[in-house]
Amino acid sequence: MRLFANRDYRRLFGAQIIALFGTGLATVALGLLAYDLAGPSAGAVLGTALTIKMVMYVVIAPIAAAYVDRLPRRTLLTVLDALRALVVLALPFVTEIWHIYLLVGLLQAASAAFTPTFQAVIPDIVTEEPDYVRALSASQVASTMESLLSPVLAAVALAFLSFDRLFLGTSAGFLLSGLLVLSTRIPEARPSSHTRAWDRVTAGIGTFLGTPRLRGVMALNLAVAAAGSIVVVNTVNYVRDELGGSQSAVAWMLAASGGGTLLAALVLPRLLDRVAARTVMVTGAGFLVGGTAAAVTLAAAGLTTWTGTAIVWALIGIGMALVITPTGKVLRASVEPNAIPGVFAAQFSLSHLAWLITYPIAGWLGTNTGFAAAWSVLAALAAAGAIGALLLWPRNDGREASPGTLTTVPAERPSDRSALSKAARNALSVADVARARTEPGKGHIPRQPYPIGPTSRSTYP
Repeated sequence: MRLFANRDYRRLFGAQIIALFGTGLATVALGLLAYDLAGPSAGAVLGTALTIKMVMYVVIAPIAAAYVDRLPRRTLLTVLDALRALVVLALPFVTEIWHIYLLVGLLQAASAAFTPTFQAVIPDIVTEEPDYVRALSASQVASTMESLLSPVLAAVALAFLSFDRLFLGTSAGFLLSGLLVLSTRIPEARPSSHTRAWDRVTAGIGTFLGTPRLRGVMALNLAVAAAGSIVVVNTVNYVRDELGGSQSAVAWMLAASGGGTLLAALVLPRLLDRVAARTVMVTGAGFLVGGTAAAVTLAAAGLTTWTGTAIVWALIGIGMALVITPTGKVLRASVEPNAIPGVFAAQFSLSHLAWLITYPIAGWLGTNTGFAAAWSVLAALAAAGAIGALLLWPRNDGREASPGTLTTVPAERPSDRSALSKAARNALSVADVARARTEPGKGHIPRQPYPIGPTSRSTYP
């Protein structure tokens, strides 16, 4: 595969996989640590910890993106990996719930700066559009493989080790990820067109608010968060208290959701070559609405079966993959190259703002009122996100322009531009000849305008 012939991308991809698997082990261990310290209130503890995580992402990510072109990105990524390794190494030694909150805050502050920087590096290393689309798919496959295999590895490890040892694997993963990043040649970022700090922070968010297709992505973020919170926050209590499962069973149920995500991610690269991203993403929202509705039915009717729960968790995993995988392609098609870091950081913050809303509902409401009530609220939010996407994202998006850009004809693909220009010249030439024969002196036809701005380079269907 030509993509993996790129040495720098190959190393960055390896760093991503290692860090993802380390994070996956820590996610399982964090849930079990919360259950060990809080018992039946583990959902509330985990919900609070994840809410802290979302606050860090929403606040820090756009600030990091605003200054990413002023810092050596390779050094920044390496230092952040080292910091995360040290913080995770301290988690096995916590004895109080507030210790979890403090360390999670530090860990996620580093991750909030790391992730948008890492995402913005990829298009600078993988510059060809087909390869970049495949890089997005490869990243999603890596994420889904982590969500599938990390719980499985955790389940096997928990048969021999206590859960706090899983944090050691996470720390080692971050260190190795940092070494791989350090060995990669990362070009310096393109200078931003914004000079003031506040403009740099808000530029990406402004693009989202002013672009209909991106407003649709914002609505889909809510659907993803609503369904995903059920899996991330409530699995440990649901499996341990409702199904009567073990620590390993928690990991296996998380793997069921990861399996659904992996199944969808494997078929998406070819599907996205034939089907518009909007169609794929809205279909994914349908899966999420169906999955949350099924979860409510399980909880309200008392149908606490292993098979039923695994099927629902897998449906949610499929829906998340269908929404998340094409998002990078939509973002890149909506802005000029030097605005990519800002719009990726905005998506990072805005998507996690949705999780900031849904995590407390799953954690606190689930603990105090029960799963049926909490999941009903989350199902309603998932439905609102799906409906919002349908209303905000025009079905015929071919004429879509960036904010402030006027276009008179649909956007063409870069590969089609030469053919379009040749056809236009031929048409004008024929018209010139005809008009010259009938109206001497009027054989010249002014050149017709082409679309300007980001729309003219859009590769989004």
